[in-house]
Amino acid sequence: MPLPIRAHLVRHGRPLVVRDRPAATWELDPAGFDDVWALRDRLPHGATWFCSPEPKAVETAQLLTDGQVGILEGLAELRRPDAWDDAYDLTAARAFAVPAAAAAPGWESLEELRGRLRTALLPLRRTMAGEDVVLIGHGIAWTVLEADLAGRPPSVEAWRSSTMPDLRTVSLPADPHA
Repeated sequence: MPLPIRAHLVRHGRPLVVRDRPAATWELDPAGFDDVWALRDRLPHGATWFCSPEPKAVETAQLLTDGQVGILEGLAELRRPDAWDDAYDLTAARAFAVPAAAAAPGWESLEELRGRLRTALLPLRRTMAGEDVVLIGHGIAWTVLEADLAGRPPSVEAWRSSTMPDLRTVSLPADPHA
């Protein structure tokens, strides 16, 4: 049985919210750079790095490492409409309440997100057994991934307890068919 991958899940730093732009295009708030830099010493040297394509994740990676970082499209946050949502927290809570359904028109379901994450991580699971990997992404995505790995439903409380930035380390099983 191949060794699991030690995955260091970094949630991006605090974004600079621009209400008339989609959240997927937001950049980091420079006032939060110190919080991101504080994670540097907690991450393993020699790890392989990947991040979501969203600017706030890419910028977080740039603050954390001088090395190369691969972009994995599948690590993007839960897909939702581009318009600002004053009820975002409530809509996200509905997503957690019924993971198989879209919480609102245009929202990806948490089950769809889970499948997208599994697909995105499969190549790593096939080739990186026993290695350290740093993955930089988003709060809902990491909450769904952690729940999937633990074999339990995703929890809105776990999502709400995550900070920006945040770091959690999980064991990502290697693909037994590799």
